[in-house]
Amino acid sequence: MAWLVNALLIAAVAALAIGRQFRAGRVDTDRRWWVPGILAFVALREPDLLGADHPTASAAVLAADLLVGLAVGAGWAWTTRIWVETDGAVWSKSTKASVVVWTGGVGLRAGLFACGAMVGVHQGSSALILALAATLLVRTGVLAWRVQSLNLSPAAASALYVR
Repeated sequence: MAWLVNALLIAAVAALAIGRQFRAGRVDTDRRWWVPGILAFVALREPDLLGADHPTASAAVLAADLLVGLAVGAGWAWTTRIWVETDGAVWSKSTKASVVVWTGGVGLRAGLFACGAMVGVHQGSSALILALAATLLVRTGVLAWRVQSLNLSPAAASALYVR
């Protein structure tokens, strides 16, 4: 039953995160940095993060999945358009290139899953949740860095978050 809850959590968070990013959104003060933390906590509490039958291969597949998650997060952040309106408000919106990044990430993860399955590694949903947490955390961090590089006034920059 836990796999069903995890699958629903993955689908809900991914749909929410992706859906919100492909609409223009104002970058303002209530940034939710805690979402990746909660996802990581949920993933790490599961006993099936590493497969018991092939722990080394399982760890290698998990590490590769996390690297893909980090790369997707960075690519997503770099393909997101950021602009400043005349009133000084910062806005962001993912682009068509972001879709390519996400599609490539999904393809790479599917390939990793298939490779793992061929060598007998069972990947639970917790590995996918942990990779999603890494993706969201890196995207948030890179976008925050990009926003700070806009050379806004200190007051305006301190009031920002990236959503």
